[in-house]
Order: sequence, then C-alpha cells, then structure tokens
Amino acid sequence: MTREEFRELIGREIVILDGATGSNLMKAGMPKGICTEKWICENPQPLMNLQSAYQQAGSQIVYAPTFSANKISLANHGLENQVHSLNKQLVEISRSAVGENCMVAGDLTTTGKQDAEYEALLDAYKEQIEAQLEAGVDLLVAETMLGVTEPMAVLDAARELCSLPVLCTLTVESDGSLFFGGNIYDSAELLEEMGADAVGINCSTGPDQLLSVVENIRKRIHIPLIVKPNAGNPVIDAMGNPVYSMGAEEFARHIKRLIDAGANLVGGCCGTTPAYIEQLVKLKSSF
Repeated sequence: MTREEFRELIGREIVILDGATGSNLMKAGMPKGICTEKWICENPQPLMNLQSAYQQAGSQIVYAPTFSANKISLANHGLENQVHSLNKQLVEISRSAVGENCMVAGDLTTTGKQDAEYEALLDAYKEQIEAQLEAGVDLLVAETMLGVTEPMAVLDAARELCSLPVLCTLTVESDGSLFFGGNIYDSAELLEEMGADAVGINCSTGPDQLLSVVENIRKRIHIPLIVKPNAGNPVIDAMGNPVYSMGAEEFARHIKRLIDAGANLVGGCCGTTPAYIEQLVKLKSSF
C-alpha cells in the first residue's frame, strides 16, 4: 500500500483494525513468561484461527505478531540472532491466515528500555523492518509505545528503507501523559512533523476514559487519528489473570463517541475479541 492509497482509504471511510492478540493467545494455551513470537512460530494455528476470525469479522488491517521481535527485546530470551527469521515467519503466518483480502501490518513496539541510545534503537528497528518488508507487509505500525523517542526511531528507520505508510500509537494515562515522560498531545504533533501517516493511542485504558484525550489530540494534528483501547480496566482474578469487564456492545458505544470526536481508525487492544470487531463493523455502517 502506498501512502497516497492510505490517505485515499481514510478519506472514504472509517477503517476497522483488529483486536487483541496476546490475551486471546493466552486463552488458547500460550504460557506466561515465554517469548510470544517464538511460541507463535512453533504453534501457529491459534494465531491463524484468531486472525482469520478478525478478517471474517471485518478487520481491514491485522497486525502481524512481530510485536517485540527486535534484537533488544529478543536478547531477553537469548534470541537476538533470530530477528530476520522470526519476523519473516510471523508475517507469513498472518498472511496465510487472512489471505489477500485483508492488509497485514508489520508491528513494532517498545524495547521497554527508557535509557536506550537512539542509534541502538534505530539499528534494532531497521533490522526488524527489513525482515518485515522482505516478507511483504502492506504497512508498518509502531504501537504500545511508552514515550515519543521509540516511535521517532521507527519513523526514521522506516523512511530510510521504504515508502510504506507508518502508523504510530502510544499508551497513555487517562490524562494523556506518557509512561516515559511527556504527553500524547506534543508527541502526536512531533510524530506528524516527522512524517507519520497516522497517530493515536492503543492499550491504555477503556474507550470510556478516552474522550477528552481523543478530542484534544484531534485539535493538535491534521493526519488520521487511531484509537485502539482495551476492553475497559481489568481486575485480577484469583489465578492472577486480568479480567476485562466491558462487553462488545458497550465497547462499540464508547468507540462511536470517539469516532464522533475525530477518530479515523478504530480497533481493540487487551481483552477484545473478534466479537468486538463485529460490533465495530456494525457501528461503521451508521456513518
């Protein structure tokens, strides 16, 4: 997909993203504390079932599960030399799941290291993006970023390598502050200036807590706005698992308010399932 094609798509309609990956894979048997990316390569069927269900529910873009497959994060599992093979396999699994009727985004996220040198980030993201491009992603998404430095590095890396659309979403507190310092409003402006094709928020909290944040981001940017929140705030059950209480219909009602406030691309993060995407597709028909 070209950047111009992306702009044309956003100009025509609200775009429906996918929902959660990790929380659904854990329900399907993925153990805690392992390298998710490696586990999916060894056990591809749960991911394929999930992404196929998202595509059937109406997702126009699914995120390949390449989330932390950069060498800085993979080093935590002794897999830093498998960046190319893991990213390539993960994109190919997603493509097999959804075919050619749904776009596949190469997914990049935080390294979790607030003190990482910019050049190290740039090098890590370039290596990851190169493998994703070889595997044939349609666009790139920097998501669940905790501060502005890492999505800046993703944008710089991507622009050295390709002309695909690059979307950036950060995780915020309910007041718009970022976990690595700063706020979403200044960060969104900066990422637009650096050439992001869309910016916004993901994970964070439930959609019921984000109206003011979305309204104020919309005032600061001219590019498309992404909202991909959790299914409400979780409570932890007796087994230590997060339980999300917001159902699909309630989730969609709150997303409608965020679309009215200026969101252009919507989906779900932790706790959401294909049923939530079905509700967003129904919602889309009213616009």
